[in-house]
Amino acid sequence: MEKAERKICWYSSLLITLFVNSGKLLALRENGILARYWHFNIGELGFQALYVLLFCQLFFYLNIGTQSPFRRIRNQRGPFLFYLSNIALVLSVLVAGGLIQFSAFPVHRPPFVYWTGYCARIGLSAVLTGIIVKIIHLMRDSKTKEIENEKLKNAYFIAELELLKEQINPHFLFNAFSSLSGIIRENPGLAQRYVRELSNVFRYSLIRPHANLVTVEQELMMLRSFSELVRMRLESAFELKIHVGQPFLSWRLPHLSLQPLLENAVKHNAASVKR
Repeated sequence: MEKAERKICWYSSLLITLFVNSGKLLALRENGILARYWHFNIGELGFQALYVLLFCQLFFYLNIGTQSPFRRIRNQRGPFLFYLSNIALVLSVLVAGGLIQFSAFPVHRPPFVYWTGYCARIGLSAVLTGIIVKIIHLMRDSKTKEIENEKLKNAYFIAELELLKEQINPHFLFNAFSSLSGIIRENPGLAQRYVRELSNVFRYSLIRPHANLVTVEQELMMLRSFSELVRMRLESAFELKIHVGQPFLSWRLPHLSLQPLLENAVKHNAASVKR
């Protein structure tokens, strides 16, 4: 049971206890109707309140606790035995509490009136507690569905990212080798540097980060190597300036998400020397 659920159970138990026992306070009025059937006894009222509180907590534990015996019965044996177990619990608590209170405190009203009031109090407590249990189960189901949807979204996002990588690499590799062929003929020394930067880019593209997320600093390191490849191809017609504040370098973003932006910027713009 989570911390929030435990708080809900305790607050609900206290509220139900106050609600089903607050009517007894009317017996303080000597001329009131309730005073004719029940003489106010602080000890008896305290016992009733504590008994209802413990009953609510027991009901919550058996239905939504960490081990949750009644929920296990429902999953293994079916809903019929589940509801039968809860009914048996309510009847057992009703009879046990009624007999204990009947023998421990003086009764100044007919037995029929006594047991009717006791049944109403425990029965109402059971109904209200059962409603809270159902609400908690609905909350759990909703949370489980949200987690499953989030996992599906993440799986779709990862698949989409992997597909994007597969589309980028062949296209990028073709352009890289075409540029390398021209650089080797013109400047063999520059070609060595080109191969070094190209290896950095491909090494980075082959890593498998956790959840496909990397820091901004890691992504910018790869982007600088990639921009060097573009600059060696376009020479003075290309210039890249990066201005990212130090606090943002530890932020995370999808792996290889900046390379397509730079590729598209180069692809869809005309390269010309600034005059």
